[in-house]
Amino acid sequence: MAKAQDTPDVPAAPLWIRRPEVLHVVAYAVAALVFIGQIVAVALRGSEWPTVLSVLLAGAGVAVSWRMPWTGLVVASAASFAVTAVGQDPLSVWMMAVLVLFSVTLRGKQPLIGIVIVAGCFQGAFMTLGGFRGGAFVGAAALFSAISGGATGGALHLHRVHWSILEERAETALATREIEATRRVTEERLRIARDLHDIIGHQVAMLSLHLGVAEIGLPADAESSRQALVSARSSTRTVVVETQRILELLRRGDDISDDEALRPTPALSGLDGLIASFESIGLDIQPSIDIPAGFVEPSIGVTVYRVVQEALTNAFRHGEGTATVDVRERDGTIRVTVDNRVGHAPRGPGSGGGLGLVGMRERVESSGGRLTIDGDGGRFRVRAEFSPSGGVVR
Repeated sequence: MAKAQDTPDVPAAPLWIRRPEVLHVVAYAVAALVFIGQIVAVALRGSEWPTVLSVLLAGAGVAVSWRMPWTGLVVASAASFAVTAVGQDPLSVWMMAVLVLFSVTLRGKQPLIGIVIVAGCFQGAFMTLGGFRGGAFVGAAALFSAISGGATGGALHLHRVHWSILEERAETALATREIEATRRVTEERLRIARDLHDIIGHQVAMLSLHLGVAEIGLPADAESSRQALVSARSSTRTVVVETQRILELLRRGDDISDDEALRPTPALSGLDGLIASFESIGLDIQPSIDIPAGFVEPSIGVTVYRVVQEALTNAFRHGEGTATVDVRERDGTIRVTVDNRVGHAPRGPGSGGGLGLVGMRERVESSGGRLTIDGDGGRFRVRAEFSPSGGVVR
């Protein structure tokens, strides 16, 4: 299955969405730098061991939060009490705790709980022990920084989840369209097979009839010819029976009415009725049909009928104004052209997404024809060319 970001309709996801660990690494790298800076400051000031221990407690909280987010967040936040209790400014510890809070909420943990833990420890240390340089102003800044850290991590997590959902929907839509296209093509191939079997069955039955007439007309002494004709008629009966079995198998499970199943195979002679049926539902059609009397392969007649049917269906659903239908024979080639102006809003149930055109192309190519579809200039035009004998059109 194609990934959503590989399709031209969906933009590529940002790096931090595809690689969320990058933000975690950045947050912990900044926290590590703050911790190292605090250790260096403690060493340069020659602080006593309680101060060193309180700073190490904050660093331990940052390290533990990598594997155990809630435990590490509680330890890093509680270190502000320890630092304040020994008479030091807890602002560095506060920065490490906010960075841990950002990473924890970015993983999808509950932001409100994390904000309560960090803000509660900061405000508890400020109200009970004091020690913030700047007094209440810095205490309020610490509170809002905790809220911002938790809210930012939570928002980025929700954005990443939303993006993942959109990608999944795009992939599902793409897969569904591919499945639908395959299904429609398969249905059209079965429809082609049914039409061709109807034609073959009719032709073989006629062949059997002519063989019977030839058998009756033989002279009495032509025994060997009579036996050959009897064998040929027996073979044609077998073909008819097998064709009927195949037709029954192909039609099994079709969701069509009995009248539709018994309807004769479409042909060129049915084009007038087809056009009239579309006119009866409101489609304005300007027909021009000029096929001279002569032999046309039945399979070609079925294909011409189906091409006109699908093209008029598209004209009704997606077009507007008058649709022109031109079917004529020129220079030994049957040419079919259906032209209509492109509309703005589809009519009728189900747009089809152009999948019917896939089946149309399958049918035309299976008959040795050539199909051209043109949608430029605000008009939609379907052209098909066939050899009357069923040969390949060059």
